[in-house]
Amino acid sequence: METLVALLPMILIFVVFYFLLIRPQTKRQKEVQSMQNALERGDHVVTIGGLHGVVHQIEDTQITLKCDQSLLKFNRSAIAEVTKKGNSSFAE
Repeated sequence: METLVALLPMILIFVVFYFLLIRPQTKRQKEVQSMQNALERGDHVVTIGGLHGVVHQIEDTQITLKCDQSLLKFNRSAIAEVTKKGNSSFAE
């Protein structure tokens, strides 16, 4: 019984960490993964490095972004956020 009482604070700390840190981070990772999987041609995006561009081409693990007149290739995981959803009739 004394061991359980001694371990109770550690168990309580773990539970608090789980609900305040681990669970929200896991939820955020799932949201980012679903956003990256839902990318479409014409979407305006920002990369993790801060580069703004428009999705020009989508492959399995890579995405080509159009920035001004340049085409840049990135890993799909480098996309941090979608700023504006585009449409499928993307003008080249």
